[in-house]
Amino acid sequence: MNILDNWKEEKSSAYLYRIIAEKETNKVHQTLFLGLAAMAEEQASIWAEQLKKTNTPEPTLHPTLRIRMIAWLIKRFGARRLRLILAATKVRGMSIYRQDHVCNQFPGVFGNMEEKHGNIKNGSNIRAAVFGVNDGLLSNASLILGVAGAHADPHFILISGIAGLLAGACSMGSGEYVSVRSQREMLEYQLELEKHELDTYPEEEAKELALIYEARGLPKEEAARIANILIQDPEKALDTLAREELGINPDDLVSPWGAAISSFVSFVVGALVPLLPFLFWQSRYNLVISIGLTAASLFGIGASLSLFTQRNAWASGLRTLLIGIAAGALTYFIGSLLGVQAS
Repeated sequence: MNILDNWKEEKSSAYLYRIIAEKETNKVHQTLFLGLAAMAEEQASIWAEQLKKTNTPEPTLHPTLRIRMIAWLIKRFGARRLRLILAATKVRGMSIYRQDHVCNQFPGVFGNMEEKHGNIKNGSNIRAAVFGVNDGLLSNASLILGVAGAHADPHFILISGIAGLLAGACSMGSGEYVSVRSQREMLEYQLELEKHELDTYPEEEAKELALIYEARGLPKEEAARIANILIQDPEKALDTLAREELGINPDDLVSPWGAAISSFVSFVVGALVPLLPFLFWQSRYNLVISIGLTAASLFGIGASLSLFTQRNAWASGLRTLLIGIAAGALTYFIGSLLGVQAS
């Protein structure tokens, strides 16, 4: 970005900080955002000085339509619900709406909360796979029941099930690719921007970081000391600024292709279950067998989800099974109606 763009970005950030501070009811958070607004104004003044050196007068800020829209959303919903949007708009301090990362580096101050969150993050891939299997299982089972309800012959049910499996898996895979790719691009842009700012004015970045730590309960002197320690190591400073100022995790830069393939495979695994009897057997009881396999799998998935929710495994399994029964019964009923009308 050129000097004028940097000036506009800092002034826009200061404008949004003040909007957030007006909306905040938490006095500590309000103080933080007012402080960040002042810091953004200071950084804008640095760029204004550089503009003067090029004989360019400092302009008057006219917020863009995008910035005005974000300001309206802040007034309507508050900053907490707009964390990702605000992080992408160079608004810092979003980490105050979640638990601290700095606790891992300074456990004497913040305790061991980061370790607990790390355990949750470590299981995220397993949880995503379980949900992918559940989606495939439930959607394809419902499709098969809907087609069966229309009194279709087994061959047509098989073709429909295969089509549902492929369509759903491709949809899941492509959707996951687009989602993860977009998130990665946003994170990469923000990290590059943060690196540029760290190289340009490290002292101001340290002050911003200290303000955030202060808002999270550290005494002013201790917050400044920790911020100054962290800012001296460029690699650690960039990682910390991303987490504490932007509220984003650099470790979330996962491969879009890996996420797409994982979603595709997990959906296929789930969608295959209700289809198995029609693939390998020619029996009048195929639909009954399919329903039985689906019901057992739904209960198993629900029970396994209790590992993440801490709920009773039996209750969790039964709830998932009942949801599946409701979805299957509805699609079978609709299929029956369509079958009667077609005949």
